[in-house]
Amino acid sequence: MFTNTKAFSGFSVDDVPEAKEFYSETLGLRVTEEHGMLSLHIAGEWDILVYPKPDHTPATFTILNFPVNDIEKAVDELAERGVRFERYDDSDTDERGIYSGGGPLIAWFKDPAGNVLSVIKQD
Repeated sequence: MFTNTKAFSGFSVDDVPEAKEFYSETLGLRVTEEHGMLSLHIAGEWDILVYPKPDHTPATFTILNFPVNDIEKAVDELAERGVRFERYDDSDTDERGIYSGGGPLIAWFKDPAGNVLSVIKQD
């Protein structure tokens, strides 16, 4: 039934203008706005929808992972842009916020709506 459909992902935020500034200015993504919603143009020809939700509750899981070749450089550049990396008490996270407790190196951060994002080392 869905073999030829162009499916897409989406998530909510509580403040569209603030989200637009964060995703376009802080993260440097191409973002468009239409009908009060955002489209993040990051996944090839598939966009990610960002929609307003007045009773928004931040996702408790990672909603977007950004693969990078040099995680240390990515973390440093994002930190210079004001991004604060999460440090979870029960994880093997260094002073920059990079987790190295198994699997690929990863560093989590939040968007202004509290949704969890990450940069993840890509080999």
